[in-house]
Amino acid sequence: MPIRRLFVANRGEIALRIVRAARALGMETVLAVSQADRGSLAVKEADRALVIGPPPARLSYLNANALVHAAIASGCDALHPGYGFLSERAEFAELCEEQNLIFVGPRAETIRAVGDKLGARALATQAGVPMTPGSPGLKSVAEALQWAEELGYPVISKASSGGGGRGMRIARDKDELRRTFEQSVLEAKEAFGDGTLYLESFVENARHVEVQMLGDGLGGMLHFGERDCTLQRRYQKMMEEAPATALKGEVRERLHRCAIDLLTPIKYRNAATVEFLYDPSRESFYFMEVNSRIQVEHPVSEMIAGVDLISMQLRVASEGCLPLTQEEIRPNGHAIELRILAEDPRRDFLPNPGRIAVWEVPQNEPGVRLDSAMHEGAMVPPYYDSMIGKLIAHGSDRTDAMNRLQRVLARTRIEGIASNLELLRFICAHPRIRANEYHTRWAERVLMPEYTAQ
Repeated sequence: MPIRRLFVANRGEIALRIVRAARALGMETVLAVSQADRGSLAVKEADRALVIGPPPARLSYLNANALVHAAIASGCDALHPGYGFLSERAEFAELCEEQNLIFVGPRAETIRAVGDKLGARALATQAGVPMTPGSPGLKSVAEALQWAEELGYPVISKASSGGGGRGMRIARDKDELRRTFEQSVLEAKEAFGDGTLYLESFVENARHVEVQMLGDGLGGMLHFGERDCTLQRRYQKMMEEAPATALKGEVRERLHRCAIDLLTPIKYRNAATVEFLYDPSRESFYFMEVNSRIQVEHPVSEMIAGVDLISMQLRVASEGCLPLTQEEIRPNGHAIELRILAEDPRRDFLPNPGRIAVWEVPQNEPGVRLDSAMHEGAMVPPYYDSMIGKLIAHGSDRTDAMNRLQRVLARTRIEGIASNLELLRFICAHPRIRANEYHTRWAERVLMPEYTAQ
């Protein structure tokens, strides 16, 4: 059924992106906002905005019943959840489906199938996708110690019901595992309502690569190439790029094939990201997880493929078929994304909400894009994620893209709040990053100590 009116159940830059993509397709938009976001840029561009609750997310953007009620009351045909908040909650997708709202994402049963990390590992096994050796769900420290001996140290604990670094801890011996296991259980329980953990063998000096996917729900699948998200701090991505230049051609082809083989049997619908660890020393990759939504870093895939993935999400949801063929997707050049945060890196990334006095991000550099809902005088509320923008550059190759970022960052000014702008400049100039010689733990061990010491 064609979508006439779309309910946007998110905020910030992703809400603005969805509103603009829907408008370009001729769809009306109704935007959900908390009381803290009534003056947002997305409100100004949407056809209509509805206040759904007070500022705290649990009373607004996480209130599934209020969101669905508002969507129905405003005559919407469909709902786009964006990323974060309720975007990967199977119960939310189910509620939309029960109320005859098109959910712009996977079916509820698919979200459940891939959202449980142990279940996703079982799907990967059936599809023949390589994985690091791991344990089943663990009920006690004693079980964890037994499995760690079998797997061999170092091991990493992971939460079965979620990601984002919650519940993840590396243990290099039994004393460290014994000391951290219960902490990880409590962290996972608090974040996801489920404290089930499992262990995996830890891959030293790994890179984090992922494949952007889009499915029609009937077994048809497209990939838009891979991204490299290796630069991380505490499992939170700091920089993303596409393609992953660390991969050789035949490895890249196998990676794409594995992502397709994993999602095709479950007839995956709409956008997904299949994440892998890559071991450069062995030229081997291992399945990590599936994210059943659009991701923060999707713009780098858009830049190299020359597509609008939000528009494609809406078209799949509205038309029920893929809007192009794999042969029509021809990656070109290199793209890099940096996240602009309202945080102070010199104070352990302490969030710094407040009013932006100066917001000057030059956008006249060719190939440079800013995804943000911020502007001079905008208020950064204290209730939500502190990301206030994404700066993306596309160039002929990695060096060209990095140089473009450097030129824009040199002329960027953000005042009134603390931000990570200085750190982003440091990242773009660092010789190890320029040479693409780092791994997932390098930022914590080397980059941040060097930055804070200067």
